[in-house]
Amino acid sequence: MLTPMIYLILAGITAFCVVLFATPSLIKVAFLKRLFDEPGEARKLHKRVVPTIGGIIIFAATLFACALWFPYDIISKEYMAGGVRLFQFVVAALIMMFFVGVKDDIIGTAPIKKLAAQIIVSMILVLMAETRLRSMHGLFGINDIPLWASIFLSLFAMIVIVNSYNLIDGVDGLAAGVGLISSSALGAMFVLSGHLVPAILAFSLAGSLAAFLVFNFSPAKIFMGDSGSLSIGLIMSILVITFIEMKPAAQSAVWVNQLVNPVVGMAFLAYPLTDTLRIFGYRAMRGVSPFSADRNHLHHLLIDSGMSHAKTVIWIYIANTFVIALAGITSIYFNITVSFIITGGTVVLLTFVPWLLKRSAMKKNTGGGKTRHINEVAA
Repeated sequence: MLTPMIYLILAGITAFCVVLFATPSLIKVAFLKRLFDEPGEARKLHKRVVPTIGGIIIFAATLFACALWFPYDIISKEYMAGGVRLFQFVVAALIMMFFVGVKDDIIGTAPIKKLAAQIIVSMILVLMAETRLRSMHGLFGINDIPLWASIFLSLFAMIVIVNSYNLIDGVDGLAAGVGLISSSALGAMFVLSGHLVPAILAFSLAGSLAAFLVFNFSPAKIFMGDSGSLSIGLIMSILVITFIEMKPAAQSAVWVNQLVNPVVGMAFLAYPLTDTLRIFGYRAMRGVSPFSADRNHLHHLLIDSGMSHAKTVIWIYIANTFVIALAGITSIYFNITVSFIITGGTVVLLTFVPWLLKRSAMKKNTGGGKTRHINEVAA
């Protein structure tokens, strides 16, 4: 029988290799079948034709690695200890979400139909797999919550997380890199807490995203499309909710127990959630649909300030990692409410940085234009 760590290592390596060796062929097929995205719209940042079906290989590699290295010989013990329930529901929900994304990538899907599918998928996970939020863990003095509140809060959280990853997939390597950071950190936390099943799912996703970044980092050779971003968002929602509600093993260190709370859980989703809530609020104030496309995302502001795609995503990686570390440190040294206030306040301050950088760049360009005009007149 293999040890738990061997299962995790093999799952990550398997997913990585599948994506690394299969993606070049997928790119060729995409060009042959004309499954690519063409530049043209103002919000689109790429200047050339790029395939958009990378999510197919992320989905396939993640599920393949999980199925191949799923620890059937020790799973019963983990379920009896309160691990993730009924893994088959997770697979069923992920397959449904994946095909919704594939349809949207190929022929397009109306936002209302995508939302309906997300609600159905979330209901499968919340009601059948019982992957739901049951407690606030003392945040603002709230602990256990009623069943009806637990169900609605969990459904809302899943739908928001899924859409958040879908919305941030606008810059080369952004969604894949942010997903890699969060899934790797979550996988490590599951290992430290003695939960093997979600750890394998986390490391399988991390392996897939690490290899996908080889082709998706700027300049991207392939995009993940909705099939990828929706699948990543769904997996991340499952992992985060499972993390918040898990009970660490008896032998886990005290500091590990202190990290299992909603603040750290939200920190894993720092950039996707922050950008989504910000952009939804901005669109609501303008009276337009929250699903309408524009160039007001934080990554758009950074690029408009003069940053390259690569520099933009690296700064976001650093900021997201910093927020996760900050949430962890404050959770160890302060109570959960203080940790939330410190972490949340820091995130709010960070959201102003792209706007300030863009504003500064616009002032420089305007000033430079005036200077040139004066010089030309003088001449």
